[in-house]
Amino acid sequence: MGKSKDTTALSPPMHLEQLLWQLGYARVGGVDEVGLGPLAGPVVAAVVVVTSGAERLPVRDSKRLSAKQREALEPAIRESAADVALGVVDVAEVDELGVHNAGVEAMRRAVAGLTPPADYLLLDARTVPGTDIPQSAFVKADATVYSVAAASIVAKVHRDGIMGRLDREFPGYGLGAHMGYGTSAHLEALRRLGPSPIHRRSFAPVRDLCSTGQGEETG
Repeated sequence: MGKSKDTTALSPPMHLEQLLWQLGYARVGGVDEVGLGPLAGPVVAAVVVVTSGAERLPVRDSKRLSAKQREALEPAIRESAADVALGVVDVAEVDELGVHNAGVEAMRRAVAGLTPPADYLLLDARTVPGTDIPQSAFVKADATVYSVAAASIVAKVHRDGIMGRLDREFPGYGLGAHMGYGTSAHLEALRRLGPSPIHRRSFAPVRDLCSTGQGEETG
């Protein structure tokens, strides 16, 4: 009988987390956000806190996993983590803040939701303002840092759940399939139906439809 495949082989190592534990930071939180690019729906961030001895799961950047894989991993991540918190920025706030600032705000809300707070934060590419928690950001951390990869999965599963509910509330756009991204099917539905209340008016494809008189809200 052949050896069973080690499903953690492609998972990011816990090198940074282990170093921080050794330096006395017991609660290390990985933070990531999802939903910056879609034309509809919220921006969602998650923070996953890991402590020494945490089980290493076969997590990866959420974009490298199928929906089925993410949904199987999400409860295991929550069970193995010391804490998990989410931050959500709705469509109106995305339009008001701009999508970059909306992503930062989603991360800030997730971090603020931890009780007790994390001792140190690891993030993908950018830091969180308005917190005294020490933090470090790394490019492509969602693919190279364990806790950030775990956070990307939690955030993605939560946002996909929101989009599934919005698909039922605003049928016809296919939100449950493309999760609000600007696919050809989504753009065709936008031209046919006009934007709904959960479409981002600050994004060019939606804004252009509104300016041509096709912005009547449906639903």
